[in-house]
Amino acid sequence: MNAAPRLTVGLPVYNGEKYLAESLDALLGQSYGDFKLLISDNASTDATEEICRQYLAKDSRLSYFRQSVNLGATPNHNYVFEQSDTELFKWASYDDLYGADLLSRCIEALDDDPYLVLAHSYQAIIDGSGDIVLEVKYPLDTANPHAPDRFRSLLFDVGGDDFYGVMRSDILRRTPLNGSYHHSDRTIMAELALYGRFYQVPEQLFFRRDHPDRAERAKPTMRSRSANMEPRRANRLRNPTVRLVGEYVNGFVGGIRRAPLSSADRRECYGHLARWMADRAVRRSRSRIEDTAAADGSQAQEVS
Repeated sequence: MNAAPRLTVGLPVYNGEKYLAESLDALLGQSYGDFKLLISDNASTDATEEICRQYLAKDSRLSYFRQSVNLGATPNHNYVFEQSDTELFKWASYDDLYGADLLSRCIEALDDDPYLVLAHSYQAIIDGSGDIVLEVKYPLDTANPHAPDRFRSLLFDVGGDDFYGVMRSDILRRTPLNGSYHHSDRTIMAELALYGRFYQVPEQLFFRRDHPDRAERAKPTMRSRSANMEPRRANRLRNPTVRLVGEYVNGFVGGIRRAPLSSADRRECYGHLARWMADRAVRRSRSRIEDTAAADGSQAQEVS
């Protein structure tokens, strides 16, 4: 009897007919093939279901779930992880592409260093045709051995797409997963960084597609992004802007509180967070590059 797969790839999708097959081909063609691929179709109204069932019929690694109603992006992302039972987990997007050795190189890195909690690779931005429009440098200090320094970098520095890295499932389960406030991907990555270091495979193996239909382009405001994450957020009375911002900040606070830090490291993290909040209040600066208009299509994008 074959051993159970070590990795689950979770792919949430909504109306992904344009790019889904290309993304599935890139995932299923990985040199490391011993994984499960869980697809959660968020009540798509296009040909997404048909495409998924075609692939389901020809590859036993796939499992396909179709939601009866559109849950929103956040519950759908959390759903694929909650259905997984493997040692390692990776979120994937229906429109991105993946170098053939991405999974193998990330898993090798995690196996070589038990103190890593996440491994990803260098990346490039591609356009709708799959052509590279920008090679993206990784500027974050997530390999730093000092947890507060990793946390500080995730607060203040711009860049990185670690949300799509290969993660240790037992560490990810210690977090509350994704929230339905804008930039909840930042808070979950900041919390993971408090548990251990990240590693970037020094090869360009992840290709993030930038196109007009991405959720963060079609829904550019804090309110619209939050409503895309979960429909209830569209209600302004129950979910005023101050609540959305407060939940965002509290996501960082909760991560510091839950992480296995010394008292000194915890105080240092709170200090970094206080300075970050003061910086945003005084300068009203953008927290990530995707908050600004990407007129040339060259900027990294948030979770859709």
